[in-house]
Amino acid sequence: MTPTRPQPEVFHFQDDGQIPNSKLPLLLYRNSFSETGLAGASWLEQRFSATNWTNSWRNGIFAYHHYHSTSHEVLGVYSGSAFVHLGGENGQKVRIQAGDIIVIPAGVGHKKLDASADFGVVGAYPDGRDYDVLRGEPGDRPQADQNIAAVPVPKTDPFLGEKDGLTRLWN
Repeated sequence: MTPTRPQPEVFHFQDDGQIPNSKLPLLLYRNSFSETGLAGASWLEQRFSATNWTNSWRNGIFAYHHYHSTSHEVLGVYSGSAFVHLGGENGQKVRIQAGDIIVIPAGVGHKKLDASADFGVVGAYPDGRDYDVLRGEPGDRPQADQNIAAVPVPKTDPFLGEKDGLTRLWN
């Protein structure tokens, strides 16, 4: 299955004092692949690995605001749907579903508000980076800000590869 070259929806979020967010935009590719269920999860793992986004896992999205200060993250929805809150309390609420891929810059908050019983995502990180989970607690910063500033822009978009997506929009 060859992926199409959709243009992502682009979301910008400002620092809200708890969630730092990022100057880099969050990217949401809607209906970007057709495989679902376990075949969809396998397709996502293979696609992400082919673009050097590894250290992957299968699960859901935490039901609390959180962000990663040591890595960007990609989430590919392989089954079901969810209503998510992106960018912290002052961010945006968005419905995602099987076939969607979200590229989340380091520092950008995300939280699951509600999901179907079969909701599942594959997550991965550029160059297989390790990640942390921060909740916007007092004391997280300024270290989190320093970590985020040190995270390099990936050489590839986890979905589109070297020539489009974040490689164009994050540089």
